[in-house]
Amino acid sequence: MFFLMNSPYVYIFGSVFLVSIVSLVGVVILSFNEKLLKRVLLYLVSFSTGALLGNVFLHFIPEIAHHGEHIEEAMLFVLLGILLSFVIEQFIHWRHCHSLECKARIHPVGPLILIGDAAHNIIDGILITTSYLINIPLGIATTTAVLLHEIPQEFGDFAVLIHSGMSKGKALFLNFLSALTAFIGVFIVLWLSMNMQGIEEMLLPLAAGNFLYIAGSDLIPELHKETHFKSSVLQLMCMIAGIALMYVFVTSHGIH
Repeated sequence: MFFLMNSPYVYIFGSVFLVSIVSLVGVVILSFNEKLLKRVLLYLVSFSTGALLGNVFLHFIPEIAHHGEHIEEAMLFVLLGILLSFVIEQFIHWRHCHSLECKARIHPVGPLILIGDAAHNIIDGILITTSYLINIPLGIATTTAVLLHEIPQEFGDFAVLIHSGMSKGKALFLNFLSALTAFIGVFIVLWLSMNMQGIEEMLLPLAAGNFLYIAGSDLIPELHKETHFKSSVLQLMCMIAGIALMYVFVTSHGIH
């Protein structure tokens, strides 16, 4: 039992399943209080932005520097991760909805949202698995950052599916199936790790680039839509709180 609890594979499959379950959050919250959700959604996005950035600069990059002898080459892979994320967004239309109002603009492409989500969820599986293969505390930090990003995303995506004409039950079922594609990412990394020694250290810079792209291209532009001073200050505080959460993982788990 002790061996199982300290095995990265238990954490990997448990964490990815937990992230997949988050796809059920949208229907639950939207069914209860949509007005409340509208008020807090951007603050959730702010918090997740801070968590993603904190994970990159406090966990990923120090870990890359610790394991890699050629930091310049590793930084090139970080840039490659950003470019690959751009390619995915452009050609698979992986562009998440983090606002309930945006559903009116993209309702004809409900199925396309599911395809984009599936691609994104596969990448989530790759990110989480890669992190756990480095060490368990890094995997926990990465899972936390992914979860915080997934929650506001799922609110918006679920609203899009409903607006595209799906029933709540169908939208929930298809969204959950899309979420389960994260396990494809898990098996990709596990297969690579068995056939290519040190693959997780090669994938880590790509993961860092992906998180930077999500935060800079996907989340921060959403925050710029709010221009009221009080709301902007609260968003900044939430972002700092997300960074602080990642810092807590550094100090409490000794990730590097």
